Amino acid sequence: MEDGAATKEAPVAGAGETWSDAEGYASEKSGREVEYFGWVYHLGVNSIGHEYCHLRYLVLKGTCVAMYKREPSNHRGIKPIRKGVVNHTLMVEELGRHNFNNGEFYVLRFYNRLDQTQKGEIACGSAGEARKWIEAFEQAKQQAEYNLLRGSSRHKLSIDNELNLEGHRPRVRRYAKDLRKKLIKIGKGPEMLIRRSSGLGSNLRRETYIEADVEDVIETHKWRCVRTVNGIRIFEDVTNLKGAKGLLLKSVGVIEANVDTIFEVVLCLDRHKRYEWDMLTGDLELVDSVDGHYDVVYGTYEPTHLNWWCSKKDFVFSRQWFRGQDKSYTILQFPAVDKKRPQRSGYQRIKINPSTWEIRRLNTSDSSTAKCQVTLMLEVPAKSWGIWRRNQYSNFDRTIPYALLCQVAGLKEYFGANPALTLYSPSTIVDSPISDASNAHTEFKDSEVDEEFFDAIASSDSLEDEDSDDDIELPKAGNMKLKNVSWAILALKRSKAVLERSELDANSPSIIIDPSQFHGSMQQGKGETDTNCWSSPSGQGFMIRGKNYLKDYSKIVGGDPLLKLIGVDWFRADNGIDKVALHPKSFIQSETGKRLPFILIINLEIPSKPNYSLVLYYAAEKPINKESLLGRFLDGTNMFQDSRFKLIPRIVEGYWMVKRAVGSKACLLGKAVTCKYLRQDNFLEIDVDIGSSSVARSIISLVLGYITSIVVDLAILIEAKEEEELPEYILGTVRLNRVMLESAVPFWDEL
Repeated sequence: MEDGAATKEAPVAGAGETWSDAEGYASEKSGREVEYFGWVYHLGVNSIGHEYCHLRYLVLKGTCVAMYKREPSNHRGIKPIRKGVVNHTLMVEELGRHNFNNGEFYVLRFYNRLDQTQKGEIACGSAGEARKWIEAFEQAKQQAEYNLLRGSSRHKLSIDNELNLEGHRPRVRRYAKDLRKKLIKIGKGPEMLIRRSSGLGSNLRRETYIEADVEDVIETHKWRCVRTVNGIRIFEDVTNLKGAKGLLLKSVGVIEANVDTIFEVVLCLDRHKRYEWDMLTGDLELVDSVDGHYDVVYGTYEPTHLNWWCSKKDFVFSRQWFRGQDKSYTILQFPAVDKKRPQRSGYQRIKINPSTWEIRRLNTSDSSTAKCQVTLMLEVPAKSWGIWRRNQYSNFDRTIPYALLCQVAGLKEYFGANPALTLYSPSTIVDSPISDASNAHTEFKDSEVDEEFFDAIASSDSLEDEDSDDDIELPKAGNMKLKNVSWAILALKRSKAVLERSELDANSPSIIIDPSQFHGSMQQGKGETDTNCWSSPSGQGFMIRGKNYLKDYSKIVGGDPLLKLIGVDWFRADNGIDKVALHPKSFIQSETGKRLPFILIINLEIPSKPNYSLVLYYAAEKPINKESLLGRFLDGTNMFQDSRFKLIPRIVEGYWMVKRAVGSKACLLGKAVTCKYLRQDNFLEIDVDIGSSSVARSIISLVLGYITSIVVDLAILIEAKEEEELPEYILGTVRLNRVMLESAVPFWDEL
């Protein structure tokens, strides 16, 4: 298929669905099969230990995946060198940006949630392409879940019978020629991938379902607009935050461009491009790349325009970035010290203000152009800001904070002067009854295929695969570093009585839960001044889905939690801690624990040295109604639990950079990290492996550095996706008040 092929917009997702959800079920019901294809790099290690990087054409059709050396539409009869099936246990992890092949690429790691030894990696040319492939595989995974629940023998997947794809050609079976397909091409041709160009297809599909417009926690800051610059608003935080290091300023603007494009422009180190929008940090050099989500850069500035300075300046700062489940980006920038870049002769070393970029899509369903809200927030000394205000900002225009805040205005003008950038799209959608490109792809579809996807991208020792003229193999000593590694419209509360009628068994008598019968290793706080303790706040600090959410996306203030928090354990161990409820010393195994109708155990496994586990115990006063959403969650499949288990974090007190890193949006934990579910007797334990995601590891590492000064609230929910499940309710809450790492006690097995 050529890039100039006729295109047609895909159907809009229904209310309350993501596009992938709607498309997956629509394809199943209408007979339209979604097919994704495009060029990627296949990464791995060969038989002699060398890292290789092969240019490959990847095709994902339904739940089947195939990998080719060449584009099938241009080479009739070509066979896939690998093929496999996407299983419902497939996990996709973003490893972030990596340098290889003389460019920055975005690496994705695939692995089996039940067996992480089976894995593979691919690299994409842009953040947008990586995101589209993640969405594509998530849709395939949903289809696999649907097929499994339906009991289709044709699509039944096997975990125990995994086949090696390297030594044989698969038997093939063609589709019926009148089958209609929706074709989605991700990226352009291989030459664009090699050149590391962002000039992708111009046909951008609009999504009307954008939950990013509404926060999930109550904002503690109060912002007042103090200035506008070229259409960009500059705000100051007028909240008197106790213990704050400085005062917060932010600049906010709307930029007509795709969220992925803006993200890449902000991170780009090409000075010729930065000179067009960045008046301060235009000259940047990469000092160190820590991992795919963290680097250190060095910059210089000669005071030609900001005559407040009298000498040339240099600076070093670190950048850490994350992409949320709502597809927004957050970039944290800290001043840093690095021995690799000492102060340059003739320059004065300065510290760049701590700052954050937040790039968030706006609802563009009525617009022909993608729009994003870009926010740059930074910290300034309160004393300096007072001087600037008293001088009527006469000197503020010649300061580093002002130059930083003007970066948003620079970005806006830069994109306005480069219309091609506003057309960026990581994919091109083609709706065609029959596609030449798909004819060659149909050969890998086989009703008897039961290989899993990670086999299709596993490292290969096959000479046929590695020794080819279009492969790029990188030496082991090369530069490639790869690690397998609205506020609510309606403030509505559901009363506890209503919840009990629906979620709990109304025919069973209530029991009195006495928390004094349980003694966890972390103490319960008795007042707001207590530290290193826990408490159970109400849900009024959180925004959850209201009764009409599927129609107007309105959210409401959360009410009292359904379950009662009876205790918290704070463990440390050399190895990971799981299956806490089965340990003989666990409260769950005591006679008191066995008499409780139901207990929910949330085990947050925190990677560090040593490892930590925060174990939360929630109890119900009555048995669970098996027909309720909670009942279906408790006894549902792991894939159903992964798709519904949701957590909302809220930093009540703490350093503002930590707040921006943690964010204010709900997170489906089963989609972000590996969760294991243990259902027995009267309890369900959920072991949450935070270390299974590189992004989560980065965030938790930052949080641990400030943990003794942080007050954080967590709300646990089961996400409501159907009208009869709304409004949502909060399952349980916890407040952790300035926890001390050294107060963690050894896990029972290490005593």
